[in-house]
Amino acid sequence: YIVVVSLRPHGQRAVLKFAQYVGTQYVAGRWMPGTLTNQNTLKYMEPRLIIVTDPRIDHQALEEAAYMNIPTIALCDTDSPLKFVDVAIPANNKGKESIALLYWLLAREVLHLKG
Repeated sequence: YIVVVSLRPHGQRAVLKFAQYVGTQYVAGRWMPGTLTNQNTLKYMEPRLIIVTDPRIDHQALEEAAYMNIPTIALCDTDSPLKFVDVAIPANNKGKESIALLYWLLAREVLHLKG
């Protein structure tokens, strides 16, 4: 399954709606350290893919995904670090409407490919 992560307040609703329509897991708000690496935690997950809203803010999720060899997709602005990012989607990840539009486009494409 896919996990969509957004610690940025503007992206939390977009992530929730994306997960609701596509049928994925989401983490909006605080990322608990060890979510991908510590099997003893209650929020332990083993996803096949992680989508991140902002690599600068969601760096803990990126580091854990890289440690567990999980591919990552990130919405990257011009100042975003690309460390641990496998696929970068160039976009404005600062504005509320921009983040919402990007997740709407991603959800539309995923649902179109699913059929």
